[in-house]
Amino acid sequence: MSATQPTYEKSLVWFRRDLRDYDHAALYNALKYSKQVFCVFIFDTSILDHLTDKLDRRVEFIWESIRELKTAFQAKGSDLIVLHGNPRLEIPKLANSLNVEALFANHDYEPSAIERDTDVAQQLKTINIQFHHYKDHVIFEKNEILTLAGKPYSVFTPYKNMWLKTVTDFYIKPYPVDQYAKNLAQVSSFSELPSLESMGFKRTNLLGIALPTGMQGAIALFNNFQDRMSHYKDTRDFPAIKGVSYLSVHLRFGTISIRHLARTAIQETNTGAQTWLNELIWRDFYVQILYHNPVIASGRAYKTEFESLPFPNSRQLFLAWCQGNTGYPLVDAAMRQLNNTGFMHNRLRMVAASFLVKDLLIDWRWGERYFAEKLIDFDLSANNGGWQWAASTGCDAQPWFRIFNPITQSMRFDPQGKFIRKYVPELANCSDKEIHAPWLITPARFEILKLAIGKDYPAPIVDHATQRNLALELYKNA
Repeated sequence: MSATQPTYEKSLVWFRRDLRDYDHAALYNALKYSKQVFCVFIFDTSILDHLTDKLDRRVEFIWESIRELKTAFQAKGSDLIVLHGNPRLEIPKLANSLNVEALFANHDYEPSAIERDTDVAQQLKTINIQFHHYKDHVIFEKNEILTLAGKPYSVFTPYKNMWLKTVTDFYIKPYPVDQYAKNLAQVSSFSELPSLESMGFKRTNLLGIALPTGMQGAIALFNNFQDRMSHYKDTRDFPAIKGVSYLSVHLRFGTISIRHLARTAIQETNTGAQTWLNELIWRDFYVQILYHNPVIASGRAYKTEFESLPFPNSRQLFLAWCQGNTGYPLVDAAMRQLNNTGFMHNRLRMVAASFLVKDLLIDWRWGERYFAEKLIDFDLSANNGGWQWAASTGCDAQPWFRIFNPITQSMRFDPQGKFIRKYVPELANCSDKEIHAPWLITPARFEILKLAIGKDYPAPIVDHATQRNLALELYKNA
């Protein structure tokens, strides 16, 4: 919206993946160009009704974050309207009942969200309500970073180089929302927040896994990470070490500003901060890949030559992988971490994905769906990008002949077995050397450890060397 845009008497801000009240593009512009601004969040039944597990950590994370956001608006004499329904119906109805002249929201780049927003915009147009939307979720979007030929990048390194060449203070400066906070609609009584139970969901163990929610939780995590950021390059691959930021779920739901994170990383000169900035750029990269290639959201391989790989797809092997009972300790620890907490360390996401596709010879889409159900930080673009990278079917993916060895990965990234012992307690008494391949332990040691492979802990469900050769053959003949 330009500075010459007429102001509105009343506007409505629709919160989606941006659950904060500061440095918020849509909220800032609504407040700047409107005399009175209402705010709304909708628990979307078109999504929630398809969730079969009513103990969904994501829904509880959103609910806790919405509760904090609602309280923040109430402290300013305003409120956050919270609805439970289909946005295609609820947004036009609410906008009409409030008699607003414009709706403000931030971009969502997933195909289904784009279709939803297009539908809402068309409905609003029929009742003379404008729909304004803004970039907020990423630093660069859509066609802002293109090759010299004017095409989207398909390889990360040149994309990163152009990203770094293009970024300036303009792209990472915050939106000063408080400057216009006086234009928030003042209310005499506050509305109720629907309970999780009333929406058909139950409480999970968010508190049990010590996951901070909302804006304050995000800031606390980031403050802690800033003390460790300089060591990020050296610690990020070791799941037993507190090396990563743990901010992925907060970026997913926008309880922290990507501009704030990128600005901090850019201002730091150490290699840890630059390595972390690299991860933020990967996030932008995968979002633009999805935006320019929406077919990947429906399960299509980015590399069409690998669209129909003839995976054997053993249901029995898949279930063993899901349950963390493959007989490969690091893989099992990773899957149990996911099942128990809704989180999986990034290095382990690669290990677990590679194992499913190239050891168990199971279609990457099966794993992608399982992660989509379990990950609290599930993000379509990043999840699809990660799985297609591991399966060698995506843009700038690892070569198809590169296959992780789950034993050497274990020895390298969990050398003392600390992470394995946490999630695979059956192996807790094994030595640091034994724990990575416990089936190789001698019978005498089994007696001492009181450990029976195949009973207390499963034997390997496949032989890595054999499966590696089968995977190479499968890809070679594609």
